[in-house]
Amino acid sequence: MNATRKALAAGLAALSLLAVSACGSDNESGSTDEVEVFTWWAEGSEKAGLDALVKVFDEQNPDQKFVNGAVAGGAGSDAKNVLQSRLQNGEPPATFQAHAGAELTDYINAGQIEDLTDLYEEKGWNEQFPEGLLERLTQDGGIYSVPSNIHRANVLWANPAVLEKAGIEANKTYDSLDAWIADLKKIKAKGIIPLSIATDWTQVHLLETVLLADLGAEAYNGLWDGTTDWGGSEVEAALADYNTLLSLTNTDRQGLDWPDATQLVIDGEAAFNVMGDWAEAAFQEQKKTLGTDYTAVPVPGTEGVFDFLADSFTMPVDGPNPEGTEAWLDTIASDEGQVAFNKAKGSIPASTTADTADFGEYQQTAIKSWGEDEIVSSLAHGAATSVNWLTDVTAAVAKFGSNKDVAELQEGLVEAAEDNKPE
Repeated sequence: MNATRKALAAGLAALSLLAVSACGSDNESGSTDEVEVFTWWAEGSEKAGLDALVKVFDEQNPDQKFVNGAVAGGAGSDAKNVLQSRLQNGEPPATFQAHAGAELTDYINAGQIEDLTDLYEEKGWNEQFPEGLLERLTQDGGIYSVPSNIHRANVLWANPAVLEKAGIEANKTYDSLDAWIADLKKIKAKGIIPLSIATDWTQVHLLETVLLADLGAEAYNGLWDGTTDWGGSEVEAALADYNTLLSLTNTDRQGLDWPDATQLVIDGEAAFNVMGDWAEAAFQEQKKTLGTDYTAVPVPGTEGVFDFLADSFTMPVDGPNPEGTEAWLDTIASDEGQVAFNKAKGSIPASTTADTADFGEYQQTAIKSWGEDEIVSSLAHGAATSVNWLTDVTAAVAKFGSNKDVAELQEGLVEAAEDNKPE
C-alpha cells in the first residue's frame, strides 16, 4: 500500500471513531464494512454480470457488505453525471466503474482517484494482465484502475432470417462500408429496418466504427494524438458515410437504449445492429444460437482490427472504506471474478491466468482476435478520449441527429478536438 493510501486508511479509521458514516454502518472496530460499488450496470445482461461478480465478492469477503450504487443509462452517461456531482461534493462511493484509458484523465487531473501502481506491484497484477493492456491502463505515469474485462466495440450483429427475407445472403461478408450500404438500401426497399440504433451514445458508437472503417487503424489512432486532421477530407468522407447509415436506421431511436436496438434484431424487426459484444449476453439470455439465430462479425471495413474498451474499477480519494475497496479490487482481479463476470456479460477476461476453456463460441472468437488483431481504443467508451472530449463529441452528434448538417458536424468535431487535445 502506498503512502497516500496508508494515510487515507489511518485518517478514516480515526474519523470513524467519532461518527457513523452516512454511507455505511459501524462495526466493533469503528470502521464501516459497507462497500458501495457505483456502476451503470442496472438492468438486463449488464446487471446479470454484476450479480455474478457480487456472488464471488460475497464468497471471498464475508466480512464486507456489498451495496449496489448502480445508476441506469447505457454507456454510463447518466451515471457519470451523478458520480461527478458526488465526487465534487466530497461524497465518493467506495469504488466506481470507469472505462480504462483516457477517460480516467479527468478524475486524475481533479485529484479524485488514487494511483494504484504500488498495489499492482504488491498484488502481482503486473504479471497477471498483458503488457498491451497495462500500457492502455497507464495514464499520467500511473495505473489508476483494475480491469474487470475486455470488450470489443466493432461488432456487427445480424438476424439471418431477416436477411433471407430481404433477399440477402444470410452469412454474407463485406469488405467495405460501400458494399454493406448497398445491401442496407435493398433491405430498406423491402420495408424492413436495415440498421437499428438508439440514443445519442449509440450513434457515437456507430460513428467511431465508421471512422475506423474509412480511415483505417493508423489514421483512426491519429485522431487522438493529433496526427490525423479532424477537418480533413478523409474525415469528411467518413461523415458522409455516417450520414448515409443514419438514413437507414429506425426513426424512433431517441426513445431507445442499446438493449432496445439489439432487441429489434433479436425479434426480427431489424436486419443489423452495430454494438459492442455486451450484446452477446442479450442473445444468450434469450437462448439464441450463434450462426443460426444471429451472426456476429467485425463491422465492414474493420476486419483484423479490435476496437478495444475495458470496464475497470477505481479507489476514490477519501473514499469511505479503503479496506473494502481493496477487497472489491481483489475480487475484480481474481480469476474467479473474471470468469464469473465475463461469462455473464459476453466479454472476455482481462487476466491472462483466467480459464476460458468453456467460454461460448463468440467469446472464443474474441479471445483469438484480441491476441492476433491490431488494437485501437474506443471513442464512445472512454478508452481513446477524456470524459470532457467525449461529452463534446456526443453533443455534436446529437445536434447532427436533428439538423443532418455534415459540415457543421465536422466543425463540431474539430472544435471538440481543439478544446480537449492532450497537453
